[in-house]
Amino acid sequence: MFDFLEGYDLLGAFWTTVQLAVLSAVGSLIWGTLLAAMRVGPVPLMRGFGTAYVNIVRNIPLTVIILFTSLGLYQTLGVSLGAEGTESVNFRLAVLGLIVYTSAFVCEAVRSGINTVPVGQAEAARAIGLSFSQVLWLVVLPQAFRSAIGPLTNVLIALTKNTTVAAAIGVAEAAFLMKEMIENEAQLLLISAIFAFGFVVLTLPTGLILGWVGKKVAVKR
Repeated sequence: MFDFLEGYDLLGAFWTTVQLAVLSAVGSLIWGTLLAAMRVGPVPLMRGFGTAYVNIVRNIPLTVIILFTSLGLYQTLGVSLGAEGTESVNFRLAVLGLIVYTSAFVCEAVRSGINTVPVGQAEAARAIGLSFSQVLWLVVLPQAFRSAIGPLTNVLIALTKNTTVAAAIGVAEAAFLMKEMIENEAQLLLISAIFAFGFVVLTLPTGLILGWVGKKVAVKR
């Protein structure tokens, strides 16, 4: 029944998907947190940049961003992110595109967590002489992340599914292999079921584990 799978690197394709998701998640968390800090910061220019970035990027289709990294950055401007070989370049460009897109949603998730922190705590921290950056990183963000685990989990699950868009620029991840198998094999329903099950295996445990963590570390008010 599954003889048609011979000759296809199914595990390798899903491993590429996992790499895309993990690297993009780390980059998005860093850049999204910085964007959130800008949006709640005291500098008008930085607030304006953070607001404009989020409102613009999250309204652009991810496919457009991914294609721009390949057609615009690599093929037009020659930006290869230090990689050699088409496969390596496309992989890094896909990670960059996913970070650019997903960080806008991470920013809003973190900002929602920041809004749950009582204003009095920030005011008390400022009263004892802490600067804005110290208040943010030492007082506000630790509590904000505890409140934002739920929204961030949803963003991570969406990011894992969004890695399929990387197939548009030739990254050999799960969706790319699925397209190839459907073109070559007469097993449409079975192939679709296999890849659907693969993504469930990737995303369901993530949601359950992070949901449990979120309940454990939630700030009791």
